[in-house]
Amino acid sequence: MTPIVFFNGGVAVDECLEILIIDSLTEESTVNEAVDDVSASRLSLPSCHLQKDKMNGFSRDGDIIIGATFPIHDSRVYQDITFREPAAQTACQMFVSDNYQWLQAMVFAIEDINKNPDLLPNITLGFWIHDSCMILQRGLKGSLWMLTGKEEPIPNYQCWTNRPLAAIIGDSVSTRSIILAHILSRYRYPQISYSSTSPLLSDRNQFPSFFRTIPSSESQIAGLVQMVIQFGWTWVGLLVDDSDYGQHGFTLLKEKLVMAGTCIEFSEYILTSRVDKNALRIVQVLKTSTTKVVIIFSNDIDLAPVLNELVREDITGKIWVASDGWSTSVLFSMERYSKFLAGTIGIESHSEEILGFKTYLSNLHPLRSLNDMFIEEFWENTFGCTWLDLKSTFIALDNSTKPCTGLENLENIHAYHKDVASARFTYQTYNAVYAIALAVQDLHFCRPGAGPFHQGTCADTRYFQPWQLLHYVEHVHLEGKAGTKRFFDEHGNPPAQYDIMNWQHNLHGPLKYVKVGDYDASAPPGETLIINSSAIQWNTGKKQIPLSVCSPSCPPGHRKARMEGEPACCFHCVLCAQGEIANQTDTLECSKCPWDQLPNESQDFCIPKTTEFLSFNEPLGAMLTAVSLFSSMLPAIILGLFLRYRKTPIVRANNRSISYLLLLSLTLCFLSPLGFIGSPTPEMCLLRQVAFGITFALCVSCILAKTITVVIAFSATKPNSEFRRWTGPMLSYMIIGIGTGLQVILCVSWLSLSPPFSEHNTFAHPGKIIFECNEGSPVAFWCMLGYLGLLASVSFIVAFLARKLPDSFNEAQFITFSMFAFLSVWLSFIPAYLSTKGKYMVAMEVFAILSSLFSLVSCIFFPKCYIILLKPEINTKEHLMGRGGQTKVKRI
Repeated sequence: MTPIVFFNGGVAVDECLEILIIDSLTEESTVNEAVDDVSASRLSLPSCHLQKDKMNGFSRDGDIIIGATFPIHDSRVYQDITFREPAAQTACQMFVSDNYQWLQAMVFAIEDINKNPDLLPNITLGFWIHDSCMILQRGLKGSLWMLTGKEEPIPNYQCWTNRPLAAIIGDSVSTRSIILAHILSRYRYPQISYSSTSPLLSDRNQFPSFFRTIPSSESQIAGLVQMVIQFGWTWVGLLVDDSDYGQHGFTLLKEKLVMAGTCIEFSEYILTSRVDKNALRIVQVLKTSTTKVVIIFSNDIDLAPVLNELVREDITGKIWVASDGWSTSVLFSMERYSKFLAGTIGIESHSEEILGFKTYLSNLHPLRSLNDMFIEEFWENTFGCTWLDLKSTFIALDNSTKPCTGLENLENIHAYHKDVASARFTYQTYNAVYAIALAVQDLHFCRPGAGPFHQGTCADTRYFQPWQLLHYVEHVHLEGKAGTKRFFDEHGNPPAQYDIMNWQHNLHGPLKYVKVGDYDASAPPGETLIINSSAIQWNTGKKQIPLSVCSPSCPPGHRKARMEGEPACCFHCVLCAQGEIANQTDTLECSKCPWDQLPNESQDFCIPKTTEFLSFNEPLGAMLTAVSLFSSMLPAIILGLFLRYRKTPIVRANNRSISYLLLLSLTLCFLSPLGFIGSPTPEMCLLRQVAFGITFALCVSCILAKTITVVIAFSATKPNSEFRRWTGPMLSYMIIGIGTGLQVILCVSWLSLSPPFSEHNTFAHPGKIIFECNEGSPVAFWCMLGYLGLLASVSFIVAFLARKLPDSFNEAQFITFSMFAFLSVWLSFIPAYLSTKGKYMVAMEVFAILSSLFSLVSCIFFPKCYIILLKPEINTKEHLMGRGGQTKVKRI
């Protein structure tokens, strides 16, 4: 017996004696004498030892031994401790065939390896398997049993002689694996777990010799969260057990769910230390919860009491999301759970069918496995019978007990074989054995001089140290017969590959587990999770994914308003403000439409605003255009008429050249409204007001010149009048030039300093874009109009004063009427112009232009045209001078 190292810093009792006595030896003492002294000391001190329990298990000899711990039993009975007699070992109950299948996967793998001449030639693998019975102390004692090689485990001692212990496979639950890893990592023994997923075990500083063939729960949680997101669930509940597996899973799951925008309505712990597992409180919480989806992060054994209480309370209507701890548990495939668990969606580590394993299981029999201490119990559990032996012959008296005959056939048991292909822990156990075998193979085929150890040395296959094999386990690559490659990363984890499972009703028995998707963390973004939604059967009986939200989604056109004191997933839906839209569901903020668009009636998308300007194509624009063109022909026709009758007295009177110029200016004025109709281009905006102002200034200046000419003409007829020198056309031309020139100067200044420009007015009318001309400088615009009003006012005053001058045809009277009408139109135009917007404001200005021009044409030229065309007999000089009969032109 050789000591290993001090356990937790202490020294074993027997070792203490050895050290004490050997130190007292003299130089002449021999080793044999020292050993005799040690033996004598042990005999004299029988009480100096640790309490030891005899351990046993399922074992098979070999050149190299692989240890393993499996929870073959799932419940236990603790004996009362009275301290009046030695404490009895904890009794294990409830044999679990599913877990026994893991054990058989290890035996099958070792037999498969031993039959393969290419894998480990001339080397056979053996095994020691221990039932941990889901008890921490028992799992620890079993590991020490395998480490020491003795039925009575001795801490810190290894009693193997010529059969090295290669590694230990186990344990199942992360809590027990962590305790075991603390011990094995101290000795650098490789440990490979088939079902422990706690992220803590990825810490290589604490657990340098721990590996696993099942991915860490960190990867599983990422897959669960992505699945919740893909199904659109934002309101979920959490049930977790209080083990290391559940607590760390809960922390990571809650963090990632919150980051993904999912709210957690409740989170409850399954208390593993209590007999009822806190089932009563959990069920009450589930009764009052509003969420439809509950994520359960637990193992099946601890979850069983909670589900039993759910069955008793008849709570249905929940979608259960299963972690890999129970996603394909045989415990819940029974008919009594189908009503409650049908539709469950779960995630489990990827598994494949182990070729030949189903046939191997079918050939199991107690007579062919005499050293298997569990096979008889498995047989009883599978066939519902009891083996009769000397200790239980009294059972035969009970008519309800069916004895086991050994003639039962496992091939007829559908339940045991129905899910071998997807028994993930079975598959992971099989992989763990092969990972160790491949590491031993690499160690065995090491070439001296090219080895990984000091100076290129290799380890001895039959006497290697655990740390030597650990080197090869870290670098092992495992390729299954199905072609799937598995390897350990720097944290001892395999690639994160999962199957998405759905629990569905089975016409031929209990629930069945159907694969509906895959999760591969190493896949490209967007392809990590692939789910065939059409293959899922929900408990609602519909193909549509069930909703689980705190508040219904806000439809487009609304935004979410958070409820005070509630999670972010609970909200009110508020209609977007005027001018804003929300084109997606569950929008936090509404957005404004672009300047040229406005919300539709439901405020879920933007539509182009109606553009408005006085167009040639619309009735109002077309009518004004027609009137403008027709009206411009009147002065032109009158001009033609005047040219034809240019030698008649009525045309020659009052300076016919000014009349020609006035008619020409009136034609231009009638055409100026065309610049106000149509889309206001930048060039049109620059010219239209200027053209209107200059042509009108020319027109009114001509009228002013005619009026002054009339006054001067009558005044010059008086004897010794000073107005004689002002007679002639020069004065009229000066008046026209000055009157028009001032307007030109004003318009040029306007264009130079603040010119008009085109703009899209979105404020005048909501929902419309008004294409208009911005006058640039309102002061310049009103100065231009005011100057026209000033010219018209002067003309009106002068004409009014000259209206009673004696003559048969006094043109001043008609000018007075025309100026009065002109001023009346423009005075009424100002308030109307200021009170309108858009195209109607432009139409108002065009109407004012046309109306004022009609007043000028009708009052000044229609009487002359009447005489020229209808009364030619009075178109004589005598009549104009008042000497031609009774007809007076001035009365026309």
